Amino acid sequence: MIRIHIVSIFPDFFRGPLGLSIPKRAAEAGLVEYDLIDLRDYTHDRYRTVDDEPYGGGAGMVMKPEPFFEAVDELKSPGPIVLLSARGRRFTHDDAVRFAVGSDLTLLCGHYKDVDQRVADHLATDEISLGDFVVSGGEVGALAIADAVVRLLPGALGDHDAAATDSFYEAGKVSAPSYTRPAEYRGHAVPEVLRSGDHARIEAWRAAESERRSRERGGE
Repeated sequence: MIRIHIVSIFPDFFRGPLGLSIPKRAAEAGLVEYDLIDLRDYTHDRYRTVDDEPYGGGAGMVMKPEPFFEAVDELKSPGPIVLLSARGRRFTHDDAVRFAVGSDLTLLCGHYKDVDQRVADHLATDEISLGDFVVSGGEVGALAIADAVVRLLPGALGDHDAAATDSFYEAGKVSAPSYTRPAEYRGHAVPEVLRSGDHARIEAWRAAESERRSRERGGE
């Protein structure tokens, strides 16, 4: 079992999504435990302040280091401590695999303009981004990472092949396209090979499509 600790000023953001579909089934099966931590519980003023003005001036507010450090101190987590940050390196399938084989994962959610750099430099073991864009807070990235990790846990999907044929299960590869009934819709037909019943041809077509689309994506 893995424990996923999520430190956020909006812990309620996660209750709905983690209570649905694969994340819910994995928790019910005892494969994962979610620990939602309110960062404001680690403040020491009457206003439960988690942010302050940036040194050197400038727009926006910066999240203070103390609540993050104290929250992690209390967790005593042996696993990776991940800060969700636009400056971080891009999250990959390899990261999801690395986290999934562990027993503990802590996700730190920034908000506002930024997080004090000392959290990245002296607390987090990883600084990760979903991509070259900015969202309202680290909660979006933390949820995506948690879901990517949980679906890799043995038994979470019930069918290993469902995960093994996903995009990026093999490094750099995207999966072949999928089709289902009806065989034709608005003049657009399912490729004949997929309706042929010839499993060798189907596998060859899927491999070729995966290779082609992976090359095209790599050229973006």
